[in-house]
Amino acid sequence: MHSDQQRPVLGVISCNRDVEGQAAQAVMTRYLVSALTYADAAGLLVPAMPGLMHAKEVATRLDGLLLTGTPSNLDPKRYGELVDDAPGPFDPDRDEMTARLIEAMLEAGKPVFGICRGFQELNVAFGGTLRRDMAEHPELIPHHAPDDKSFSEFFEHIHPVRLIEGGVLHNAYKEDEIDIVSVHYQGVDKLGSGLKVEAVAPDGVVEAISTQVNGAPVLAVQWHPEWKANENPQSQVFFQLLGRALRGDKLSA
Repeated sequence: MHSDQQRPVLGVISCNRDVEGQAAQAVMTRYLVSALTYADAAGLLVPAMPGLMHAKEVATRLDGLLLTGTPSNLDPKRYGELVDDAPGPFDPDRDEMTARLIEAMLEAGKPVFGICRGFQELNVAFGGTLRRDMAEHPELIPHHAPDDKSFSEFFEHIHPVRLIEGGVLHNAYKEDEIDIVSVHYQGVDKLGSGLKVEAVAPDGVVEAISTQVNGAPVLAVQWHPEWKANENPQSQVFFQLLGRALRGDKLSA
């Protein structure tokens, strides 16, 4: 059991999911276990229900925000691409709630961390765009397992990333390269304004980003540090950085 000592409170965005035919607000448990364990924080789930609540109502009560990965994709209209054939599924209420939460948290000088979709949401929030051609682009390495693989095999798809010298991650890992769990079909096209590249894949695809807004650290990775983090000390480092940020560390490199 944890002591009564007050720990920082991490907000974790929910998604709109179908659970046995019922509409539900859901977060995959692995994100919560990894974040709350290795950031040493308490957690609150934030519903993706922008029609019923304002992000600013929640932001004042949180010490930081985690934007998780999820099967849904950002609607391309969010980054100015009016296309009808973009691959779904979509979660427009998460799109809206996350955009407002990012704005409210950073306005209040509170840290925001992202994983996978959360990484993409942050890039778009800073004016960036996404590429949706990664599954079939011949010049890119595979960033996900073949579609016929099982769920667990998807999360066994690993490739290296190079950590950019002078970055927050390079400073934390004290290594030039780490192996990461990669499960994504989309990625950064145009980098958001003011974002710093923290890591790149062997094909040059941006894999991690950071910045600071009003003294608040922003850090996001395209990979999945939450997957079996208890078996992977390198994955734990991401959440330890989150824990430091929740306690007021600026995470400057």
